[in-house]
Amino acid sequence: MESSGELVVLPMLVESNYRACTIPYRFPSDNPKKATPTELSWINLFANSIPSFRKRAESDDSVSDAPARAQKFAQRYAEILDDLKKDPESHGGPPDCILLCQLREQVLREVGFKDIFKKVKDEENAKAISLFEDVVRHNDAVQDESARIENLVRGMFAGNIFDLGSAQLAELFAKDGMSFQASCQNLLPQPWVIDDLDKFVSKWGRQSWRKVIIFVDNSGADIILGILPFARELLRLGAQVVLAANDLPSINDVTYTELIEIIAKLKDENGKLLGVDASNLLIANSGNDLPVIDLTRVSQELAYLASDADLVVLEGMGRGIETNLYAQFRCDSLNVAMVKHQEVAQFLGGRLYDCVIKYHEFSN
Repeated sequence: MESSGELVVLPMLVESNYRACTIPYRFPSDNPKKATPTELSWINLFANSIPSFRKRAESDDSVSDAPARAQKFAQRYAEILDDLKKDPESHGGPPDCILLCQLREQVLREVGFKDIFKKVKDEENAKAISLFEDVVRHNDAVQDESARIENLVRGMFAGNIFDLGSAQLAELFAKDGMSFQASCQNLLPQPWVIDDLDKFVSKWGRQSWRKVIIFVDNSGADIILGILPFARELLRLGAQVVLAANDLPSINDVTYTELIEIIAKLKDENGKLLGVDASNLLIANSGNDLPVIDLTRVSQELAYLASDADLVVLEGMGRGIETNLYAQFRCDSLNVAMVKHQEVAQFLGGRLYDCVIKYHEFSN
């Protein structure tokens, strides 16, 4: 569904006390003219990602003079970050993760880039599409339902590793790519930093959700090998599943137009996903253009589709941890993400590459 018109509040969101930034960068008692230690560490994190973004931008052959424009982006964004260090109230601050992402996207677009990760997204989507059947068959072969659901959740964590917004992962990925099955097997051992896996699995056995909204994250293994097998299992149980994807490109996040193409390639001529009827699978434009999301600003179409949801899933570090870990809903909710920044690990009291599965059962 296309996004049009002004952005609105997600209907199931409890707005009181909602703030689209989980980690407090500053407190009311902090000097408004002096950057806090937390602000400085996050500004530095975004500054450290500039070289990998610049490299992607330089190789964007859809743009003329890409290297010169990439240099301009790197310089301009670094200057903005320096300004914020000196005066947190400059550039619409004080900064939080939404503003730091917004400024980066803004500078990329101003210098002429639309989608610097397009090439790698296309390559990773093609690779993941070729593996989709194997991953699904592997899950389907697990007879015990609880074990199968746990497998699917682990698959979501493994898929979520493909994140080029993390400077360390971008480097690792450039070196030798990543194997999905190896990632599944190499997850950190439980207990994870937030670990409601057993709670969620036991609820799955007792409850069938009628409508599930999933805010999806990255292209490639994340959406195709992590989210889609999970969505397919929900479809098999008779749920309607709405995949909410970005309106515009941001890092290697999948956009809703890309997702429509992916689903079309995976469905057979009868509209099935490996034997499961996919007529109840909808793709919605979330109205978002960042790797994080403010749930008071979603497209009207998504708001309409979500009005009778009984499960909201927020997947990925940006949406599931950095902006909505404490969001409350008037329905069940599930946050599933891997911790890919040391700053997030420290805040949560966990390890780098730790897993978060937070399940909240709504009761009237």
